[in-house]
Amino acid sequence: MPRAKTSDRKIFVLDTSVILYEHIALMNFEEHDVGIPITVLEELDQFKKGNDTKNFEAREFTRMLDKLAKDKSLQDWIPLNGKTRGSFKVVLEAGSGAEGYDANQIFGERKNDHRILNAALRLKEENPKRKVILVSKDINLRMKAKSLGLPAEDYETGKIKNVDSLRKGKIEIEKVDSEVINQLYENGSIAPKEVLKRKKAQPNQYLILKSDKNSVLAYYNAATQLIEKVDKRPASGVKPKNAEQTFAIHAIMNPEVRLVSIQGVAGTGKTLLTLAGALEQRREYKQIYLARPIVPLSNKDIGYLPGDIKSKLNPYMEPLWDNLKFIQNQYNETDKEFKTITDMVNKEKLLITPLAYIRGRSLSNIFFIVDEAQNLTPHEIKTIITRAGENTKIVFTGDIHQIDTPYLDSQSNGLSYLIDRVKDHPLYAHITLEKGERSELANLANELL
Repeated sequence: MPRAKTSDRKIFVLDTSVILYEHIALMNFEEHDVGIPITVLEELDQFKKGNDTKNFEAREFTRMLDKLAKDKSLQDWIPLNGKTRGSFKVVLEAGSGAEGYDANQIFGERKNDHRILNAALRLKEENPKRKVILVSKDINLRMKAKSLGLPAEDYETGKIKNVDSLRKGKIEIEKVDSEVINQLYENGSIAPKEVLKRKKAQPNQYLILKSDKNSVLAYYNAATQLIEKVDKRPASGVKPKNAEQTFAIHAIMNPEVRLVSIQGVAGTGKTLLTLAGALEQRREYKQIYLARPIVPLSNKDIGYLPGDIKSKLNPYMEPLWDNLKFIQNQYNETDKEFKTITDMVNKEKLLITPLAYIRGRSLSNIFFIVDEAQNLTPHEIKTIITRAGENTKIVFTGDIHQIDTPYLDSQSNGLSYLIDRVKDHPLYAHITLEKGERSELANLANELL
């Protein structure tokens, strides 16, 4: 495609949050030009050390910038790779921006965010015929930019446009012929065309089939290309209380499915069912890992908390221990199953750990549970899955509407990204749990508060 005229090309100014979210963001603005405030480089310098994903993104972006610049000055517009891409430059902060605005003076404090705003305002002043847009994952910074008359947008690449249209993992079909349901009960399977007619069956799609007289739970098995009956079965003493929970246990315990995602609001049983299903299959795997991302409260990093590493981590891991205790309490202390769970913890066959400790490892013969996956970026989800070795199963659980990190939302988090991108693969199954089963009080809070 021919490159657009300079006056038609926009200038996008990237905030640090965009770079930490995806270091190749610089390459995702087509023919438009990209400005990098020098303050962003200063902030990235603080993230270059460490093993977290944001540290990796910071290092990779710096290396990429160094490779693109070579012997050129970063204060000049440097062409990006590719004939259809624009150019980039590092933008210095100005004392005042367009129309005499100075973000430091207006907002009454000299902060890095305000210096980034001033750099964008400087570009706007230097390029009066071009549209300058600030791109940031920080909603507050976008609001400040708009209050100064500077257009601001979220970073849209990789975002799921309509989360309400995400696959729920199951469909309900009414007015099914009673003979079809009877055949499923008798033979355990049936051809898809008998149920779906002309509709295409999706791999591991769960079905609730209803007739005037009876109903049945089923799923489409991509391996056999048949719709097969799903039986309601307990796992480690935990019994499913509704159809969705029955489907979840089936997906967790299906040996043909190596990747599972379970989405649902608080109290639907996501973590409990997954842990129960993992314990039921403990003989099939060398270890069971339960991990979750650590999201510090009140912007306090874990390093600021008192105590040794175990003391620091316990508050974050407590919800996982609660579910484990619930399963263990299904049995008496004298029961073999009760003692087995205690032995698994003591021998580290069942390991509850922060997600950061998993990075860089190769996970073979592991049942890997990732809780609160909505707080992960798409890149982090990909990184975790690429750790999987032979005979490893990974289950992601979370609620895409309950985000605890400031730069993610229901459209850009890793769990939504996973559900959208892997939906038609035979190794993958997804189910959305919609009915809360924790207690009537918890359901009251979800519905009315």
